[in-house]
This record gives sequence, C-alpha cells and structure tokens, in this order.
Amino acid sequence: MSFDLHFILFLLLRMAIAAAFVVTASIITERSGPVIGALIATLPVSAGPSYVFLAIDHDAAFIAQGALASLPVNAATIFMCLTYVVLSQRHNLVVSCGSAIAVWIVLASIIRQFDWSLTAGLAANLIAFGLCIPLLAGYRHAKMPLVTRRWYDIPMRAALVAILVAIVVSTSGWVGPRISGIIALYPVVFSSIMLILHPRIGGPPTAAVLANSAWGLLGFGMAVAVLHLGAANFGSAIGLSLGLATCIVWNLTLWWNGRRKRMAATTS
Repeated sequence: MSFDLHFILFLLLRMAIAAAFVVTASIITERSGPVIGALIATLPVSAGPSYVFLAIDHDAAFIAQGALASLPVNAATIFMCLTYVVLSQRHNLVVSCGSAIAVWIVLASIIRQFDWSLTAGLAANLIAFGLCIPLLAGYRHAKMPLVTRRWYDIPMRAALVAILVAIVVSTSGWVGPRISGIIALYPVVFSSIMLILHPRIGGPPTAAVLANSAWGLLGFGMAVAVLHLGAANFGSAIGLSLGLATCIVWNLTLWWNGRRKRMAATTS
C-alpha cells in the first residue's frame, strides 16, 4: 500500500470516528431537551476527536502549545453565541448566524496574532464570560416547540465535524500547533444548532439552547487549560483524559445543581 493511500484511508477512518461521536451526541441532545442538550453541546464533541488525532501525529509539546492557542478561542466562542442570541430575536438565519460566525472569525484572527500564556488565556475567558453570562441570562427561557428531525440533520452535523477533523489533521504538520489549536476549536456544534433549529423553530427558542450553554462552555475552557497542563507535564494521553474528565464532571455538576433547584422550587 502506498504512503498516500495509507494516509487517505487513515484520514477517512478518523473522520468516520469523529462523525460517530457527533451522531451519538446529536441523538442524546434531541431526546433530552434544551438544558441537557446545551450541556451535551459543550462537551468536546468536535474538538475532542481533533485533539486525539493530533496527539497521534504529534508529541505532547505540540498538544500543550495547541491548547494554549485554543484557550482564548473559547472566549471568542461565547461572543459568537452572544451575537447570535441577540440578533436572532429579530433577524433571520442569514443575518444572525452569519454575523455570529463573522464575529468568531474576526476574534480568532486577532487571537492568532499573539503568543498566549496560560494566565492570559484564563484571563481572557474570565473577562469574556463575566461579560456574556449576565447578558445571556435573559434569553435562557423560551417555549420550545416540538422538533421533528429531518433526514439530513445528523448527517450534516457529522459531515461538518468530519471535515473539521480532516482539515486539522491534514494541515497540522505545516501550520503548526497555534493554528491547529485555533481550527480545532471552531464551534461546529453551535453552528449546526443554528443552521438546523433556526429555520424550523425560530430564533428565540434556538437562542435559548445557546444561552443555556454559557456555563457549560466556561467549563470547557477550564478543560482546555487542564489539557495544556496535563500534556505539558504528564504527556498527551493523560492531558486528554484529564481534560475530558474536567468537562464531564463540570457538566454533571451543572446538571445536578439545576435539578436540585427545580426540586426545591417544586416542593416550596
């Protein structure tokens, strides 16, 4: 088997594995409602496979450096969510989603110009989430109409993530860890939520899903920081495992806290 054919087959396998993650997460999200769906959407459904495959091809130093670039990009994602949530209350999909993605691209382009330390990346997240979470709070509750899945919904999400993985894996060798870390954190799941739900149920209910994701996205930023520290000190495998564990524990804590509040409100 030639080297090129081996590379293509291995790349297709990686894309298929990433797509399988998305399909599974999508099915769970659709059956769980907007709050649980938002928590699942902030798990590393797209970034996780990208980083796993990067770890196969590169050493721990590459992963640790990539995570440093990914950390401030997480702050750009919450501004993307805020942009969509506000605009979608009155505007159509093209305006609200297009503007949100444009905001992310502009912020990611600015982030790319700097060498980020862990402290600076954490500070960027704290400032961004400190500003955005209160602004998103008023949009978290909206009446959710019944959503009927269309045949192309899950394949489209799976294809978006598979394409992202293909781009990250095939370009990482020459763009380096910084650009790889930025591309790996492109918010594929949030983009697909906008594209799929907005035309079907409208802007405000779709915005409610993204608004509910703010706290989960904050935990995802913490997981990226843990990934950096873990990869830098203990290797890629431990770093990736610790990052995933951070996401899961954080989101389970959010779920338990929300459930406790609902039970307290019911009994009072």
